[in-house]
Amino acid sequence: MATMLDGGVGAERGTPRITFATRVSYGTGAIANGIKNAAFTTYLLFFYSQIIGIPAGIVSAAVALTLLVDAVADPLIGRWSDLTRSRWGRRHPFIYGAAFPTALFFLLAWFPPAGLTDFQMGVWIFATASLTRMSISAFEIATSAMTPEMTDDYRERTKLFSLRWWFGYAGTYGFTTLCLLTFFAATPEYPRGQLNPDGYPGFAIAGALTILAVILICGIGTHNRIPYLRQAEVRTERTPLLGHLREMGTALKNRAFLAIFGFGVLKFSAIGLYSATNLFFGTYLFELTATQLAILTIDSLVAATIAAPLAPIMSAWIGKRASSMVFAVVGVAIGLSPLLLSYLGWFFVPGDALLVPTLFAIGALYGAMVAISLINTSSMLADVVEDSAVTTGRHEAGVFFAASSFMQQCSTAIGIFLAGRLLVWSDFPAKPAPGAVSEEAIRSLVIHYIPCSIGLWTLGALILLFYPITKAKHEANVAALRAREAEARGAGDGQFGAARPGPLIAGY
Repeated sequence: MATMLDGGVGAERGTPRITFATRVSYGTGAIANGIKNAAFTTYLLFFYSQIIGIPAGIVSAAVALTLLVDAVADPLIGRWSDLTRSRWGRRHPFIYGAAFPTALFFLLAWFPPAGLTDFQMGVWIFATASLTRMSISAFEIATSAMTPEMTDDYRERTKLFSLRWWFGYAGTYGFTTLCLLTFFAATPEYPRGQLNPDGYPGFAIAGALTILAVILICGIGTHNRIPYLRQAEVRTERTPLLGHLREMGTALKNRAFLAIFGFGVLKFSAIGLYSATNLFFGTYLFELTATQLAILTIDSLVAATIAAPLAPIMSAWIGKRASSMVFAVVGVAIGLSPLLLSYLGWFFVPGDALLVPTLFAIGALYGAMVAISLINTSSMLADVVEDSAVTTGRHEAGVFFAASSFMQQCSTAIGIFLAGRLLVWSDFPAKPAPGAVSEEAIRSLVIHYIPCSIGLWTLGALILLFYPITKAKHEANVAALRAREAEARGAGDGQFGAARPGPLIAGY
């Protein structure tokens, strides 16, 4: 039977506590995915359809097809990470290896060659988006899988994910705010700077350089934890391909994971839909300038700052599952209110002095509630790792977070595809002249969007009813695994236990 030597976890006796600097470095890495998400979900469709003039259907279809790449690449990356043995452990080689490719492929996505047909442009979007997503998946899967290895404490995990989500929001919305105030600042020719083609090269270069920097900061800043993270098992026999697939399939059949996966597919589709259409609503429905959009982007940073300390409190008060469900549905209902009221003619009209402050307040409240849901769902997935290990005897965080990465990326692509379809159904023009977007097209986009968004969130929340892990069950899982660790150390006569402070279990 295969055996492995695990590095200690933060809660294990003899393991140094995680320092503040390490925590911040760990969280900083989420900025990279935040920038990628902001650029690809909010600006990519807008850039290619409104600036370059490619039909929205082609752009959204090209992005949606990248889910085929994710379906193959993400599970392989997760499995590869779980099985990697190196002097840098099994997570950090992927963190360091992802830095330069992610930055390069992200940059290329915004510099399409001149003279391409619409179809060829679609191929370019597909290729650069796929390569960017595969590269950042290697980083995200490794860092996310590292989280349950840093601590097995029920509430401490939520705190770590709160920190990571805050930095992720900072990447998404902080970067967007800075770009709206600089690269997309209003000019006499382009009073709505997001329509200025000259702003996008600087936007792309700044994004690529920031992604490179924060990935390296995350890797270097958490490098000191390598001796205390679980290491890959030592396999005495070569495992055939079918054996790998069988082990992955056994893990992914976990009921708790399937509930999170079902919720995640629907919620990230809704998030992708929101991100891809939000700039259209801001530009054409509320007629906001780049400066006003920048102000409204800050509300998401406010939301993340509110949610980060509240998420662990809510998980302790009503449980992770309940807080994930309630805050998701109620928050989204609040967030949709400006669109519904505008459609009915009961909201502030463009130019009204109260429009931006009201949108800001609603956005901060809605964003905080959704962020609490997202943080607690991520923490729930970390708890699945021990729940699965009790049954399978294997600690496969990489596989679970690879599946989560695939869930997020493919679902976001689905959301962008849905956004493209809504634009087509609403007869929204590509690269319109100023004032060429009709009120009928805008209203059609609103009334198609509202039921699609609330439907995805509500159905996803209902799926979470099948998630079975409570705090008591998690603690029982941890206790059972520690008992196995103690038994395994005893069987090994302390040979390895004296070398490093970590559990030794067959296949765990």
